[in-house]
Amino acid sequence: MKINIYIILLAIFGIFMSCEDVIDVEVTTATPRLVIEASLDWEKGTIGNEQLIKLSMSTPYFDVTSDSGVSGASVKVTNTNSGEEFLFEDQNDGTYTTSNFVPVLNDSYTLEVVYNNQTYLGSETLMPVTDISNVTQSVEGGFDDELLELNVYFNDPADEENYYFFRYYEEGDLFPLLADLSDEFINGNEVHDFWEKQDDEDNNEEAFEPGDTVEVSLYGISERYYNYVRLLIEQYYSGGDPFSSNAAQLRGNCVNQTNPDNYPFGYFRVTEFVKASYTFE
Repeated sequence: MKINIYIILLAIFGIFMSCEDVIDVEVTTATPRLVIEASLDWEKGTIGNEQLIKLSMSTPYFDVTSDSGVSGASVKVTNTNSGEEFLFEDQNDGTYTTSNFVPVLNDSYTLEVVYNNQTYLGSETLMPVTDISNVTQSVEGGFDDELLELNVYFNDPADEENYYFFRYYEEGDLFPLLADLSDEFINGNEVHDFWEKQDDEDNNEEAFEPGDTVEVSLYGISERYYNYVRLLIEQYYSGGDPFSSNAAQLRGNCVNQTNPDNYPFGYFRVTEFVKASYTFE
């Protein structure tokens, strides 16, 4: 009797295993758009003359093999205060570079990209950034009193609006941690930000340990870019959260002057930033 039951169970298991069907899901593919990655970031204390802009075409979500870099475009940045122009040379791999950019705090800059007989324009202001005053480690200021966290301190200038963008990166990680901050409720005070990591097998993440090195970059950004990147970060980190708001397509500050309906993706930003490196003890 026991043998018969065993045979029946094997037969049922075989039936279920043979009923697997491959379902092909047809995903709607949008018309490719120009992607403008124009981050002119000037590290405080350096000349800031070497800058790079990337152009590509958007690709389907599951397409990870196509070379989408755009060559043959005309790329120029103009200081609208002085009229000085900076031409970016096509490297024939989707990148455009210059070695004579001149960053001037609080000046406005305009990006012009001409591609396929269409002209794209974007404008930004180069915002200053305050210095990082201290970087420390602790186990008491985070969410878990048993885990190491990185602490970053800086003094927010008083009597002015300031917006910040943080980039944390641990050596060996695939992606950095990104964050944004407005001084609306902390104007003129010392600002403390921290980063604590927990063990997470799903995301291949491990808590900080002695010997780990983290690089933190602090950017001074415009209010317009703050509003853009805040939504972008919120959507990025809420992926898979059933209680998060629906993702929406974000438009940057670049506009197609020839055909507004054929708007590009990406953003043109001009920032000053400071960075610091810390190794846990």
